[in-house]
Amino acid sequence: MTATERRVRIAELVSAATGGAVAVDDVLSGESMIALGVDSLALLRLVDAIELEYGVEVELAGGGRAVDSVDDVVALLADQDDRATAPGTREV
Repeated sequence: MTATERRVRIAELVSAATGGAVAVDDVLSGESMIALGVDSLALLRLVDAIELEYGVEVELAGGGRAVDSVDDVVALLADQDDRATAPGTREV
């Protein structure tokens, strides 16, 4: 999956997590999810959807990177892909 395809898919997941209240095109604008009206419940739904679809664990708390836009989510997934495929590394 290309970065563009992943970006569109994440935007679709955001829209689904909000019950369609936030349009895919609005998410693709790069605006912060909070500014778009994504509430905490929708964020939890989004995290669940990402974890199921991509087989990753997304942490909402802790010292990790802020994930507030579609581009932040795409970058987070790319980082996890890089770690998973780096020679001599393993997930802990």
